[in-house]
Order: sequence, then structure tokens, then C-alpha cells
Amino acid sequence: MDMQAILQQAQQMQQQLMAAQQELDEAKLQGTSGGGLVTVTMNGRGQVEDITIDPGAVDPGDASDTAQTIADLVLAAIRDAERMVEELQQQKMGPLAQGMGGGIPGLPGF
Repeated sequence: MDMQAILQQAQQMQQQLMAAQQELDEAKLQGTSGGGLVTVTMNGRGQVEDITIDPGAVDPGDASDTAQTIADLVLAAIRDAERMVEELQQQKMGPLAQGMGGGIPGLPGF
């Protein structure tokens, strides 16, 4: 077992992990609903950064129904954005998790 090689491999994995996390922080993903009436922007870690509601979603004649409709559209847009975040996280972090699962020779659990 070559400890120098193991340490070097661990350092490379750490650098790759940090780069992937930075990419997730900087990513901007948009989920939509209602044909674009509601847009939710999230970063790659799943934090909501912005919600946009098109004025066309508002029916001034029926405030109660409009409020419920907008709430439903916002929820649907959040779910759409969350799906995109999950896909991006798998894309960026999945290979790293597989690399760890493949193991570092000689170290159990790595």
C-alpha cells in the first residue's frame, strides 16, 4: 500500500468535490408552471433565489380563487426547479460518490 498515492488520490477527490460544490453554488435553474406564468429560480443546492409571477396569473375579479391558483402554480414551479436541481446534483456529485464507492485501495469505507 503506497500511502503517498493514497493521499494524492484523496487530495484530488477533495479538489473535485470543492469544484463541484462551487458549480452548484453558481448554478441558476428555473422551474416553471402554468405555461410560464410562474418561474422559480434556484441555485444548484436547492435554495430558492427568486420567484416571478406574471400579472396575467391574477384575476382581479376573484381574489380568493386567484390566490389559491397562484399558490398552486408556485408550488408546481418549485417542484419543477427541485427536479432540475436533483438532476444537476447527480451530474456533478454522482461521479465523485462513485469514485468514493470504488474505494481508495487499502482503506475500508473509501
